[in-house]
Amino acid sequence: MIRRFYITSLLYFIIFSGASAQQTDSLREKITGIIALKHARVGVAIAGNNGKDTLSINGEGHFPLQSVFKFHIALAVLSQIDQGKFSVDQQIKIEKKDLLPNLYSPIRDEHPRGASLSVSTILAYTVSKSDNVGCDALLRLIGGPATVEEYLAKNNFKNVSIKTNEEQQQNNWDLQFQNWTTPKAANEILMSYYYNRNQRLSKKTYELLWKLMKETQTGEHRLRGGLPKETVVAHKTGSSGTNKQGLTAAVNDIGIVFLPNGHPFFISVFVTASTEDAATNEKIIADIAKVTWDYFRKKTP
Repeated sequence: MIRRFYITSLLYFIIFSGASAQQTDSLREKITGIIALKHARVGVAIAGNNGKDTLSINGEGHFPLQSVFKFHIALAVLSQIDQGKFSVDQQIKIEKKDLLPNLYSPIRDEHPRGASLSVSTILAYTVSKSDNVGCDALLRLIGGPATVEEYLAKNNFKNVSIKTNEEQQQNNWDLQFQNWTTPKAANEILMSYYYNRNQRLSKKTYELLWKLMKETQTGEHRLRGGLPKETVVAHKTGSSGTNKQGLTAAVNDIGIVFLPNGHPFFISVFVTASTEDAATNEKIIADIAKVTWDYFRKKTP
């Protein structure tokens, strides 16, 4: 009886898995068509339909994070808030010497002489506006990049390397490659922190995290680029710029896209080693997000 049950279950698994794979084959074919003729290496991970439909392309490849790592930094900061090490209202002094001129920073633009800002305000600048000065202030607060990497490792997240801060990686092209992840790992973290709301973070920090991700102001032509304007997207972008040889190391966007019925799908797209122009790199991400939206929209009308 046990053997019969095992064989029946195994056959069901094979049939179900085959059907699931066939269902995503059409989506994979469309994504492959989008990236086929591009002079870039693209990594994609997608999960939807309550995790029943997944696919990845170059999903195990190493891609530079750039500012995507601000999402991971926020996780570590929020965890320390939950532990009582500091509060969201605690004031952090950002001095004039911290306002480095070669870093993108709305904080510097709005507070050219420095300022005392709450942790929640700096998180908003860092996650939603991708502020580099705010990012490095948060890293100083929690103990540096190693603290973030150790936090992720303790929570059994693999294939994430965070070694340098924004000042370091923006001043040395090669250092950005020390901060890397895989598309599959990026998606796994998104899903874990979205679904495990009572295990990873408290209710308060959970709600703050996804509020900040939904308020992201960068990358309007990436995941959001081809979607209806009213679509809710909680995401984090990352960009490297282009070097003198015309090579772009990172145009990234990872996040959660909410369908009209409220159901989410998770998508992480990384573009690296690209000789395409900036608009083309962003359109790769937008086009992948759009065909994914169309796919899941048909499955969950």
